[in-house]
Amino acid sequence: MTLHISLQQLIPNDWQLLLGDYLESPAWQQLCETFEQEYKVHGIKIRPDKNKLFYALQLTPVDSVKVILLGQDPYHSPNLAQGLAFSIPDTISPGSKLFPSSLRNMNKALRIEGFGSLRHGDLSHWAKQGVLLLNTALSVRLGEANSHAQLGWKPLIETLIQKLSCNRSGLVWLLWGSHAQSLEEYIQNPDQHLILKSSHPSGLGVYKTSKPFIYPGDQKSCGHFTKTNEYLNAHKKGGIIWSQNT
Repeated sequence: MTLHISLQQLIPNDWQLLLGDYLESPAWQQLCETFEQEYKVHGIKIRPDKNKLFYALQLTPVDSVKVILLGQDPYHSPNLAQGLAFSIPDTISPGSKLFPSSLRNMNKALRIEGFGSLRHGDLSHWAKQGVLLLNTALSVRLGEANSHAQLGWKPLIETLIQKLSCNRSGLVWLLWGSHAQSLEEYIQNPDQHLILKSSHPSGLGVYKTSKPFIYPGDQKSCGHFTKTNEYLNAHKKGGIIWSQNT
């Protein structure tokens, strides 16, 4: 079995149908070939594991998508990446030094908005409720942030955003940080969706834009978790249970 076939087989059938002609395109062929070469040379260092490259699509079927949360690339530290943007294994507690700053600030925003805290950083319970946790590069080398940013994932993600936003209405798009916001142009029929933008939740950058994720003093957040549920409930889609405690 060639890597090209196995890559495509990892994409669930419903997402393959959505992607349509893209999977016959030169861009897809090039991605498969480039990834195959990269995997031959650096396979032991590539994260997440190959069978988790499309884990976000596997956990969140097309018809169940309510929210799209765009990340950049998988965690490049050992034992963190699991194929879901921002998510880490549930064995890493919020008090651990390994718990990423993005998740710490997301947890802080959840508390400010009254949803309570995450017990851990495994966000698969979001994915199973319809939150598509999509990185814009689906792989990375250990210890090398953004090392696969130019590998060829971009046309796939752009196509997915275009097709999903064109075929579905009433979706919430969470665009945190400039990288995610640069993909806003690919959202079709924007007036039929809710697009929420803020700074990225990582590190001190969380405070440092005109639309901070959390405001200085930590007494107010961007309110995206609340606004998402208000919009979903207004469109009779049902809100997200953000915290495992609620």
